[in-house]
Amino acid sequence: MSDTVETRPGLRRSLSVWQAVGLSVALMAPSMAANINPQQTAAAAGRAVPLAFLLSAVGVLLVAYGFVKLCQYYQHAGSVYAFVGATLGPRAGVVSGIGLLGTYTFYAVVTSSAAGTLGTAFLTQTGIWPDPPPWGPFVLTAVALLGAWLLAVLPARRGTSTLLAVEGATIAVILLVTVVILVRLVAGNAPGGARFTMAVFVPETGLPGVFLGAVFGFLSFAGFEAAATLGEETHDPKRNIPRAILGTALFGGGYFVVVTAVEMMAFRSDAGAFHDSPSLLGDLGGRYAGAWVGDVISAGAAISAFGCCLACVVGGSRLLYALGRDAGGGLGRTSGRGTPVAAVSAVAAAAALIILVCAVFFGATASDTFAWSGSIGTLILLVVYLLTTVGAILLLFVKRRMRVPGWHLVFPVGALVVPGYTVYVNVVPYPAEGPARWFPVVAAAVLALAVAAVLAAPGFARRVGERLTTGDGGA
Repeated sequence: MSDTVETRPGLRRSLSVWQAVGLSVALMAPSMAANINPQQTAAAAGRAVPLAFLLSAVGVLLVAYGFVKLCQYYQHAGSVYAFVGATLGPRAGVVSGIGLLGTYTFYAVVTSSAAGTLGTAFLTQTGIWPDPPPWGPFVLTAVALLGAWLLAVLPARRGTSTLLAVEGATIAVILLVTVVILVRLVAGNAPGGARFTMAVFVPETGLPGVFLGAVFGFLSFAGFEAAATLGEETHDPKRNIPRAILGTALFGGGYFVVVTAVEMMAFRSDAGAFHDSPSLLGDLGGRYAGAWVGDVISAGAAISAFGCCLACVVGGSRLLYALGRDAGGGLGRTSGRGTPVAAVSAVAAAAALIILVCAVFFGATASDTFAWSGSIGTLILLVVYLLTTVGAILLLFVKRRMRVPGWHLVFPVGALVVPGYTVYVNVVPYPAEGPARWFPVVAAAVLALAVAAVLAAPGFARRVGERLTTGDGGA
């Protein structure tokens, strides 16, 4: 039968370095992120949005150092689940794995909601759907989730190739428009008297405000490490996975800093107008190059959101597959085509359930599910990054399993400081009102649930430990 299952080894080494890059880039979704994330940063950082993204880029590159070294030592579909488990112990590994699985699931909500919102806006602007009802975006949100599920159950070679094609085309359009805007800014003939200025890197609210806004910078970079979940499916993983992770982080750093700087300059450093824009590059494309360009970018951003949703489902399913495989359950099995269908279905269903609960019981719109899930997922992700960095310090500088210069310790220490301070300023002082007061609660609940699961199933943690000690993190 074609659906005969296999338990180990289930995943097949069939992917190139570019297909690993495809998963990381698609999950990072540069096209979507540059269009709708910086507005939230402006609310806290003012005109210094590019500075907040620069600080986020530095933090991500510091975190990437630990991921690169860990990927050179371990290859495992569980990513941080294996990295933390092999360095800090199986219990910590399971907690971090469940945490990152929670992040990917919440990000599937974020990106499917973004696809619904941006797709509806495009259909409205072009007159195809001139007067959509309030629930209209949820129709396209459902289509995005269903489409992500269908593509994710295909062999990963097809899925990751699709991610690269979708995101690459959209990034090309955005970079072209960014160059057009920059040329006009430098030439001094930009609309509304906008000019090139480095003042966008000077904070008006002080560094705490910049770090407060940096959480949305980390949200934009989130997913750069997703290639690590393909450690059991990529050729020469000790070489190709680190290259994919570092290359994605470097590209994202340059891309986001330059694009957000040009965006803020084009808005004449007016943080209020910047914040109120529903589609930054859509607005600027129409203003600087023609109305049709804005429509193209809006459509491209919606497609980017769908590609990111697909990457979230793929990355999350690999984590759930790894957890299920070590737990000995059905989620740790693959189909005859070599894909973890049960794990894919579980991640997609969980995302759909979150959206349903928010809409039915809390009256959320698609924009609400985007913002709420993005904040919750990012808080969990930063905690996971911190655990992974501690694990890298133990591997490299305490146990000395790899030869690295002693001064390299500054990289993981910096990776503790930058994301750690970002978490701190977003929790202290604690939000007193509005939905934001629930974000740390839900994020903490996910991590607490992971801890409870580990304590309730000590045999699972023991099996994880045995597997992670049988060579290269269970690869």
